[in-house]
Amino acid sequence: MPAPPSRRLFCETMRTRARCQRRQQTDAERKLWALLRDRRLSQTKWRRQRPMGPYIVDFVCLEHRLIVECDGSQHAENERDAPRDAWLASQGYRVLRFWNRDVLKTSANVIDTIIAACGLPF
Repeated sequence: MPAPPSRRLFCETMRTRARCQRRQQTDAERKLWALLRDRRLSQTKWRRQRPMGPYIVDFVCLEHRLIVECDGSQHAENERDAPRDAWLASQGYRVLRFWNRDVLKTSANVIDTIIAACGLPF
């Protein structure tokens, strides 16, 4: 049975937004993607700007059920992050958040944290 028209429209809108966000990455997202893509991080498969329910996540490893978000200053006191993280957790995902400046300046520490969260050997 096909999805109702409103559901199909919502899904298509989310896919379109995700594609747009992939083309307009921040410097931190671009740097982190260069480290994660093509199974460069311990052979784990990552996806970027992926729709998940009503949200679009920056990076997700489905195998380890781990989401990585690169946050700029607009997230310092963002009230929408807590319900979003709670919804993602209810779906069985862990969410790691890193400040953009940490990704840009101390990417080795960020990668070490991601590897540890995946339970992979260093």
